[in-house]
Amino acid sequence: MRILSLLVLWLGALTACGTAAPAVRTDASTVAEASTPPDSDTRRTLGPGDLVDVRVYQEPDHSGVWAVSPEGTIDYPLCGKIHLAGLTSGTAADALRECLTRYLRHPDVSVAIREYNSKKVFVFGEVQKPGTFTYVEGMTVIEAITMAGGLTKLASPNGTHVARQQEGQQQKIRVPVKDIRDGKEKNFSLQPGDIVFVPESFF
Repeated sequence: MRILSLLVLWLGALTACGTAAPAVRTDASTVAEASTPPDSDTRRTLGPGDLVDVRVYQEPDHSGVWAVSPEGTIDYPLCGKIHLAGLTSGTAADALRECLTRYLRHPDVSVAIREYNSKKVFVFGEVQKPGTFTYVEGMTVIEAITMAGGLTKLASPNGTHVARQQEGQQQKIRVPVKDIRDGKEKNFSLQPGDIVFVPESFF
């Protein structure tokens, strides 16, 4: 009983101290955790070259698709240049709604991001067509490798890793592509700026 009591006290002390896991892990245990997109909207913000689909209820002249200029703006009817770079689809709709309230009564505005041309992912190593690809919402590592033409015969799929910037530091995450393809692991969701590297097999 005395040993059991000491064990309970020790576990309680660990909890109270807030024992934390290492900040960066690179083994397969990170895959399920990292494959879940973060709640933050920062990776969904607009940038130059992105296409936005603006819809204003019962106002066809103010609905359509606009490209964000290199200056981060769109030239919108009545409002002129509206700065959208750095905004999410929701805050972009708010900005357009604020302007339109000067001209329309209770405008119902929605904004959808049609293309993320300002956001890229990079695929290198043992793939058929290495290069830079436009990020689309929900893109997975399997989709990115497919866009790069698939794996070469020399590829080591389970040795694939993704380099990602997290809070100013680069995190290297191992992504077992073969196991994902075989249904043994969950697919891995990419984020804008991710670098996918498929190494060569040594066997």
